[in-house]
Amino acid sequence: MTDPVLSLEDAELTLSGNAGPVEILHGITLDVTPGETLGLVGPSGSGKSSLLMLMGGLERATGGRVAALGHDLTALDEDALARFRRDNMGVVFQSFHLIPTMTALENVAIPLELAGHRDAHERAEAQLSAVGLGHRAGHYPGQLSGGEQQRVALARATAPHPKILLADEPTGNLDAANGAQIMDLLFDLRDRHGATLVMVTHAPELAERCDRVVRLTDGRISA
Repeated sequence: MTDPVLSLEDAELTLSGNAGPVEILHGITLDVTPGETLGLVGPSGSGKSSLLMLMGGLERATGGRVAALGHDLTALDEDALARFRRDNMGVVFQSFHLIPTMTALENVAIPLELAGHRDAHERAEAQLSAVGLGHRAGHYPGQLSGGEQQRVALARATAPHPKILLADEPTGNLDAANGAQIMDLLFDLRDRHGATLVMVTHAPELAERCDRVVRLTDGRISA
């Protein structure tokens, strides 16, 4: 039996709010298998993005256990978590989170440089070409359209060839045409690198392309 890439056991998340503790996720138990594409769907406020953040170690579970590639993320300190994400995960957000003072090439090269790759710029150039932006490598985010910025974000997330790719509403800020292109690119890059993909989406056509869909309601898995 293949070990899961991601495994959550009774995972809970409670955050502090102005009016006191706010319970976000309740007893989430879920395994994601190698190479699987899992869609997370549900109404706004149901906890989809929070669950994705738990999987990526970007939020720390306040109860239960979250493991990735056999490592207990709840037991790692912040430095160890950062190193684990750097070496194993790529994350794509709805907001592109590009550094405005850096070119597209420099934005994509950053995670490669942090991981110690001497050929960071060459690999970044190749990944920009893979998303159709080789000719825009020297442009800054402010000179790129929304669709182009999301392509740069995709290239940055996948350039290190992560084992786990997490995407939070990757087409949410794009029009239909650009969203469709990003959707195709996301699945193409997944196939090319053999990554396990977990994706939050409101788009039915995107959910339909996933191997499995989990629906959240009020911080619990409902289907």
